[in-house]
Amino acid sequence: MTEHKPLILVADDDPEIRRLLARYIEGQDFRVLLAASCRELREQLAINPIDLVVLDVLLPDGSGLDTCRDLRAERNMVPIILLTALKEDIDRILGLEMGADDYLGKPFNPRELVARIRAVLRRRAEPMPPSPSAKRYQFEGFVADPRMRSLADAQGNSIELTGAEFDLLRLFLERPGRVLSRDQLLDLTHGRDDDVLDRSIDVLISRLRRKLNPSGTGRLFKTVRNGGYQLVVKVEVQDLPS
Repeated sequence: MTEHKPLILVADDDPEIRRLLARYIEGQDFRVLLAASCRELREQLAINPIDLVVLDVLLPDGSGLDTCRDLRAERNMVPIILLTALKEDIDRILGLEMGADDYLGKPFNPRELVARIRAVLRRRAEPMPPSPSAKRYQFEGFVADPRMRSLADAQGNSIELTGAEFDLLRLFLERPGRVLSRDQLLDLTHGRDDDVLDRSIDVLISRLRRKLNPSGTGRLFKTVRNGGYQLVVKVEVQDLPS
């Protein structure tokens, strides 16, 4: 049986960048499809089982940021790594707010891009390591299952989270009531990858608050001044058969 090679869609309007990235990424044991515009990206997503999108922020027929936001609004949770020539932190933070899983500023080393692709796919797709006591977490009517990387509300409706959002939520569920600093959260979620912004944690917390409490009432996460964040609701842990 042939091992599945992840299918990566690279959307960039520069033909030379597309060619170089396609050749390098394919050489790292991936399959690659290319798109030169938002329209072509949409066409590829409609007909191919894309595992991850490498998306340039500036495309000839629209913004990669808008495309990312629209895909998330449509509940399309394909992992997205944004490519941006913009250097300001606010532009990268905006990308995370739109639902991107990661970002990389131009110019960049293709080796770093492949490392980020592997990291995002690993966070998104791999199950938790097997353990003798797999767990499921219940809090405020929600049920989180790390083995399935799933989250459901009290009515059983699935709540779509990006890989980074789920990983961050899991860290808090494993440490209810503990104040976790931004540095701790960055270490636990990214392993202190280069070019990771401290503000990325703030963005992810904001997204979790919005998804888990769309009405704005009640409080799941407390911001601790000069401390970090704290999950302030009761968490019940259910051991599952391994």
